[in-house]
Amino acid sequence: MIITETKYIGSFPEEAKCPQAELPEYAFIGRSNVGKSSLINSLTGRKDLAHISKKPGKTQSINFFLINEKWHLVDLPGYGYAKISKKHRAKWQHMINGYLQKRMNLQCAMILIDANVSPQKIDIDFINWCGQNSIPFAIVYTKVDRLKPTKKKENIQAFRDALLEYWEELPREFVTSSINNEGGEEILDFIAKVNKDFVY
Repeated sequence: MIITETKYIGSFPEEAKCPQAELPEYAFIGRSNVGKSSLINSLTGRKDLAHISKKPGKTQSINFFLINEKWHLVDLPGYGYAKISKKHRAKWQHMINGYLQKRMNLQCAMILIDANVSPQKIDIDFINWCGQNSIPFAIVYTKVDRLKPTKKKENIQAFRDALLEYWEELPREFVTSSINNEGGEEILDFIAKVNKDFVY
């Protein structure tokens, strides 16, 4: 798939206020500072579609983008550390959970995992929660350009091993870098394939 047109639709505080579910949707989510905005910009070929910040917690709502007039890319707030109050963090979690559990047209949640760090409990817990709630998802390893090939393989395998303590088989995986666009074509081809089976 080649993205030729992107359009910002809006930012929404909860699932109930999101646009009417008519097109297939793909949500991108991960721990704060996992490289989500950079990946979204890389996939769409835009430098400023999603705002990039060194401070965690910049995305604070459910952001919708219309891609090629055919599907929605949904940018969700990051889970995990952010310099916000416990009350605000709980509100974010309610927002995220509500979208993932209630959105009928959600085809896949792209769960971003930083390939540079050891397996994090918060990532494992979130993936397990998605499984328990029958939410379709894939794992997207990010920032792999920072690693030597051997270390990249070791880190990804360590995360797989951590997941296999809970799962009998692994979900779909993508290995990506927003710097050199590694893995971007594979993600877009996956989305194009899923969209072919979507009933409008």
